[in-house]
Amino acid sequence: MSQIINTGRRQFTLASVAAGAASVLPFWARAQAGTPKGEPIRIGALTSMTGTGGVYGPGMLQAMRLAVDEVNAAGGAGGRPLQLFNEDDQTRPDAAVLAARKLVDISKVDLIAGVWSSSVALAILPITNGAGIMMLNTCGSPDLKTEDKLDLVWQYQAANDVFGKAFAQIARQRGFKNPAVMAFNNSTFVGQANYFRKSWEEGGGKVVAHVVYEPNQTTYRTELGRVLASKPDVIALSSYTPDATIILKEWYQNGQPCKFIMPGWSANENLIKALGAEATEGIIAVSNVAATNHPTFQHFDAAFRKLTGRESDVFAAECYDMIISYALAVEAAGPNADLKKINTKMRTVSNAPGTKVTSFSQGRDLLRKGEKVDYDGASSTLEFGPAGDAVPDFGVFEILGGKLVAKEVISGTI
Repeated sequence: MSQIINTGRRQFTLASVAAGAASVLPFWARAQAGTPKGEPIRIGALTSMTGTGGVYGPGMLQAMRLAVDEVNAAGGAGGRPLQLFNEDDQTRPDAAVLAARKLVDISKVDLIAGVWSSSVALAILPITNGAGIMMLNTCGSPDLKTEDKLDLVWQYQAANDVFGKAFAQIARQRGFKNPAVMAFNNSTFVGQANYFRKSWEEGGGKVVAHVVYEPNQTTYRTELGRVLASKPDVIALSSYTPDATIILKEWYQNGQPCKFIMPGWSANENLIKALGAEATEGIIAVSNVAATNHPTFQHFDAAFRKLTGRESDVFAAECYDMIISYALAVEAAGPNADLKKINTKMRTVSNAPGTKVTSFSQGRDLLRKGEKVDYDGASSTLEFGPAGDAVPDFGVFEILGGKLVAKEVISGTI
């Protein structure tokens, strides 16, 4: 069900019927048309409120609400208020396609933001590209870099080629010699596993086993057995929490000594709760981490805690940055800018050179003076690469005594 979130200090009226009809025109026709000043910018929030990503989706939506409120309190982007529409993608590609179609065809959104799962992003890419609108996401699939033919996709999370390299670097630093790989069969995790192997082999090592498994099984003993037969000292497990829970339970029951390196979105508090402290002891979790030393993060985190009563996470920080950076791109493009021009300004307002800014209002004021700005976000410095991908730093954690303990932070530029 679509949710219209009134994020301003007053209720904004919906766009006119004529503007709604324009939003389903082909990309270049819409791009040349532009949008009248004062008409709301309609933001489609596609979030995983349920399913595997349901632990993150609500926070991501709240972060977007915070950013929208800030932009609207400052008078809007290019003089236009922001209006937020939300759909639950259920962390499923089939549900996401229906939700994205609703946002594009019925809500007439100008962009889609959020998008936690890579399989969801790849499923809706034909819809967003077909409509000529931007997709801002927290996904890690390297495929998005090659499949986005129009340069309309912006990734605020490290792609899994970078994650794979980080896994390999961390394993090497900890003295492991015989790593194996187990990967959930989707583009995110297969890519992560492949880049782990590539990076490890480039360093002169050998991956002793590489197993890709099909999801939604009640047992993974066969696949796990193939991996354990190679006598690894560490397994890079690219997985979601539900399948990781089964795999780790069966490994623990097997009793063969081995360590695990996993993505932080899988090796989380829910995993510890499901398996207990003993079975999860020593698991190494690697996550992109928010830019906690940035003033932007400190402002965002305080507002997020006040709104929700809990700590923010990197996905929420990335969603906050999506809205602020997009609003600055609108300002840089001008009040009557078309979609194409707004899209081209995303790097302009986020990448060096430019005066460092940490808020929408600060950046807006400088842009209106004709100055260049470089928005440093809550999630990272937001230096977008050629494929529209940003790379936050990596946090390395270890599960000790049933708690995730921070060990170190390594640069996202590895």
